[in-house]
Amino acid sequence: MNLLLVDNITVGYGKAIVLHRVNLQVPKGSIVALLGSNGSGKTTLIRTILGLVKPLEGKIAFDGREIQGLKPHEIIRAGLAVAPEGRRIFANLTVYDNLLLGAYCRRDQEALARDLDNLWAIFPRLAERRGQAAGTLSGGEQQMLALGRALMSRPRLLLLDEPSLGLAPLLVREVFHILTRLNRQGVTILLVEQNAAAALTLAHYAYILETGRVALEGPGAQLAMHPSLKDAYLGDDF
Repeated sequence: MNLLLVDNITVGYGKAIVLHRVNLQVPKGSIVALLGSNGSGKTTLIRTILGLVKPLEGKIAFDGREIQGLKPHEIIRAGLAVAPEGRRIFANLTVYDNLLLGAYCRRDQEALARDLDNLWAIFPRLAERRGQAAGTLSGGEQQMLALGRALMSRPRLLLLDEPSLGLAPLLVREVFHILTRLNRQGVTILLVEQNAAAALTLAHYAYILETGRVALEGPGAQLAMHPSLKDAYLGDDF
């Protein structure tokens, strides 16, 4: 069953068309990667899914309900959450307060407390720094905080925009290990990445965008072996 369906979406700014009849599916319980170079249309597609950009044509359905006409806050309340590119944490607030902001729509205090305890177990370094100002965290810790803040809304679909950006290889492996663990706990993930090698190691399925069009798609392991993809993104050592 598809939790998210993007059907023939076309998006433009003025007379410039950025996305050309893009199709994408995210089955429930899966990790789907959206790959491509800068300017390929990845961020525009995410902004369109979140209601920040209106498509010129096509539809977007979440759990069978069309959402392309909804406002961003209505889409978030439907069960989507995003950890945006650049993390965008609240630097002057504590780790704890940042996490609570992720749950601002929730009123189930007992369940919220349980989720917070579970989050401390997933991110023990955040637990150690719960009273610390978020702006004093390292880059990797800030990425974990952005992930944790998104998870506090109990999303049915987690959208991640460039989670490996600016991180050292060791931290990239740690973040992607956490994503695998979250998926095994039932979180459906749409992963937007430039780091194709890292993304294809955990994605069940992947799409490659080039100049606003889906150039390739298929199972992650299969695309990792695709000759043109290896030449363009992965290199011979992958």
